[in-house]
Amino acid sequence: MNSNFDIIVVGGGAAGFFAAINIVENNPHIKVAILERGKSVLEKVRISGGGRCNVTHACFVPNDLVKFYPRGEKELRGPYHQFCSGDTIEWFEKHGVELKIEDDGRMFPTTDSSQTIIDCFLTAVKKLKIEVLTGQSVQSLFKGNDYWKVETNNETYSCQKLIMTTGSNPKIWEMLQNMGHTIVPPVPSLFTFNIKDSRIATLMGVSAFAKVKIKGTKLESVGPLLITHWGMSGPGILRLSAWGAIILAEKKYQFTIQVNWLGDATFEETLEQLKELKLEQAKKVVSKKSPFELPNRLWESLVLASQIDSEVKWADLSKTQLTNLASQLTNGEFQVNGKSTFKEEFVTAGGIDLKEINFKTMESKLHDNLYFAGEIMNIDAITGGFNFQNAWTSGFIIASGI
Repeated sequence: MNSNFDIIVVGGGAAGFFAAINIVENNPHIKVAILERGKSVLEKVRISGGGRCNVTHACFVPNDLVKFYPRGEKELRGPYHQFCSGDTIEWFEKHGVELKIEDDGRMFPTTDSSQTIIDCFLTAVKKLKIEVLTGQSVQSLFKGNDYWKVETNNETYSCQKLIMTTGSNPKIWEMLQNMGHTIVPPVPSLFTFNIKDSRIATLMGVSAFAKVKIKGTKLESVGPLLITHWGMSGPGILRLSAWGAIILAEKKYQFTIQVNWLGDATFEETLEQLKELKLEQAKKVVSKKSPFELPNRLWESLVLASQIDSEVKWADLSKTQLTNLASQLTNGEFQVNGKSTFKEEFVTAGGIDLKEINFKTMESKLHDNLYFAGEIMNIDAITGGFNFQNAWTSGFIIASGI
């Protein structure tokens, strides 16, 4: 087997495949190999979006799109002017994959199967004669005058240009650190909150639109909140976990959240509303039906938590009980003890310091002919197809530059 290539891509994931395919499509004479340490490629693509692959997001303005990235917002602005979500849709259409937009803006293949994306990539690499070599765990990297040497567990390869798309791989980060690159220490980014609390203990599966703040910080987010058997999840919580990744790691995932189940309604406004309900609904039982846009089971739980018996009528509510209820609705405090991974969408903040990358080409500022794409860099986004968009864009820019 020939082990000399023009370009070697280390990492057989979304960014690696996208870079390799675009390079050879631009220049069919370039000899490219993808090295993957696992037995199979594109594993993260396979499991993403619950096996449907959330390819990108229907946000087509670069300056708006970058706002979904807690880390990488400033740096991605230029790249997204070159290759944005609209270009992603067009690229996949050209390669026989049609995408559809869901109500929340997330985009999936119309087949609702990540296998469609995998097949698209595997067909392309076969057609373009890109070698995909699995079971190749990189042991060392060596830079010569005008070439790179990549030593794996069973072969030594050489190339002129080296593209690193290994995601959150500590071993590779360590190698790059030994070559002078700064690695921002990785911390988990998309995670759910572990909460044991009698108010939500029996409400698994209940969801509400809420505002959540992390007590003692400026971190807050608004969005759907889902109660799970281990605590709280949903877009509102995941967004907080992404923006608060570093602060929450420092707190060792022990902190208090304040939940406003009524979104932007203040305590004072809510108390006034409850006083009006006391008059209007005098003969009705308080716990029976939620007067707000809240699931009845959640409403009943908050009523009981306000020291209001399940059979009490509105007319019989005391001042203290009304105050308690307004407080539970607009500022319920919950203690978070730990985190859980959100499905399989493990995303980390951290990676190669962005100051050491030229975002016009995605080339290392420290070493010529060394490029980075995807999550190996200190870039991460909230859930919704944004992390994949970073992979497509950075892969595309490398290909264009080369």
